[in-house]
Amino acid sequence: MLVLERVKEKLANKAFDWYEHTPRRVYFKMDPKDIKHVANALFKDLGFRFIIATGCDTPEGIEILYHFGYDKAGLIVSGRTLLKDKKKPEIDSIAPLFVGAEWIEREMWELLGINFIGHPNLKHLLLIDEWPKGDYPLRHDLKEGSK
Repeated sequence: MLVLERVKEKLANKAFDWYEHTPRRVYFKMDPKDIKHVANALFKDLGFRFIIATGCDTPEGIEILYHFGYDKAGLIVSGRTLLKDKKKPEIDSIAPLFVGAEWIEREMWELLGINFIGHPNLKHLLLIDEWPKGDYPLRHDLKEGSK
């Protein structure tokens, strides 16, 4: 069975709207509530490695893409999820599943204002501790004059 077929089978009820950008670069959407299940299935069950997560402020909400690689096949799959509540964006942390997610979640927490529920150490990584609360540098609603 091909790797991507195994991924689709394993995530059957948690992933939807599959998009094959190239044969080695595939995207899917998932509900925010399913991130732990998806990350665990890819990492522990299917042998993918966590590459990185990226966050972006969009008109619809805060989008997070979780990128996983399967090096033996040169495959990268990315799960997209949308946090619609921009006033209180939150999602379960995947840092308890693998330490490699700790720093990128801290970055997204301080730069986009995403609360990662269950993260072991949400504290400033890039910004000074005195940075104004609620002022997120990568949000489109950044107040003019903020530094």
